[in-house]
Amino acid sequence: MTATLSAPLDSRPRWKRLRAPVLLAAGLLGASILLHLRDPHQSGSWGYCPWLMLTGTYCPGCGGLRAVNDLSNGDVAGAASSNLLFIASLPLIAALWGRSVVGRWRGERRRLDPQKALTYSLVFLGIALLFGIVRNLPFGAWLAP
Repeated sequence: MTATLSAPLDSRPRWKRLRAPVLLAAGLLGASILLHLRDPHQSGSWGYCPWLMLTGTYCPGCGGLRAVNDLSNGDVAGAASSNLLFIASLPLIAALWGRSVVGRWRGERRRLDPQKALTYSLVFLGIALLFGIVRNLPFGAWLAP
């Protein structure tokens, strides 16, 4: 029979454990409200993408502000046409945030495995790079914002 050792519980008060994810959510909500109030579909309303201005090609993030604006107006199809990678990643981001909140609520301490973090980061970077390349090719023009 083997015994497993669980990670020690976080003894800080719950409000201190939840502060970071709550502040993150509040900041994202505030940014979303600003994007709803000032439409990024109007040219130059939030500045210009430096990558687009320097190279004339779309970066993986181009259209992200317009996608948030479209989502704040309830236009999911418009958001997907602005930046499909961003919209497709939202469920994963929400799940990771929710997992963090639940773990902090319960007082669980999770250890970050550096190898897994590096692997996941490289996979996401590769997907973003591939998305950025494909959206600038003729057959991937439907992915352009």
